[in-house]
Amino acid sequence: MSTHKVAIITGASAGIGRHSAIALSAAGWSLTLTARRLAQLEETKDACANPTGCLLVVGDITDEEFVKSLFEQTIKKFGRLDLLFNASFFPNETMAVFPNAGMSDKPHPIEEMPLELFTSVVNVNLIASFLCTREAFKIFKSQTPTGGRIINNGSLAAHVPRPHSAAYACSKHAVSGLTTSSAIEGRQFDISVTQIDIGNAHTSMAAGHTLGALQPDGRRVAEPTFDPVHVAETVVHIASLPNGVTVLEINIMATGAPYAGRG
Repeated sequence: MSTHKVAIITGASAGIGRHSAIALSAAGWSLTLTARRLAQLEETKDACANPTGCLLVVGDITDEEFVKSLFEQTIKKFGRLDLLFNASFFPNETMAVFPNAGMSDKPHPIEEMPLELFTSVVNVNLIASFLCTREAFKIFKSQTPTGGRIINNGSLAAHVPRPHSAAYACSKHAVSGLTTSSAIEGRQFDISVTQIDIGNAHTSMAAGHTLGALQPDGRRVAEPTFDPVHVAETVVHIASLPNGVTVLEINIMATGAPYAGRG
């Protein structure tokens, strides 16, 4: 059996997706990197240990035809697929910083939530993950040997949402359902599925937490963050496991993050 491993990483132009791409490349993986911004994807590729082992595919993962093409191009280039990391996500609408997201930082109480925003969040966080999961399953079931691994980017919000984040919280709870359903359907085909729930990794999206994150009692409290390289190392570890071993759910967060207990 070939030891050559191939992964697709969505949201690879920044944040957790970029860090994970760099770590997987260092571990010897060949990568298909996708996002909407070519220049940032090229920066990720250049930061990888083996840039020649990276295929860049620019597009919108909420578009069904693009997702189909993404997987087709991966198989044409590398011949198989071993890992899908659904790392792309639409940020929590309560985050204080939205670089390049085309949004303001204004929180949205549920009665003020625009349908367009709610739909956009669900499309990126859930629909795109479903589309990619569906295409990955087709390949995992048909290739020889069968099997593969999917890692979904969850969130602490799948368990304890922040205030004024209905769209984000709903989408991440739904990702939990997608993870579990996929794990059940994948069992007999050696398809392993994981949800990684990340809390306060210090990416550009979460940097605002250090300035003050909205709490349920209305206060804004500075919260600790941690280096996202530790998330990437966790992704590499899970990806290195045999497909007969599943880490269904894993939580990684800053030790001082207000998650366990009452804050």
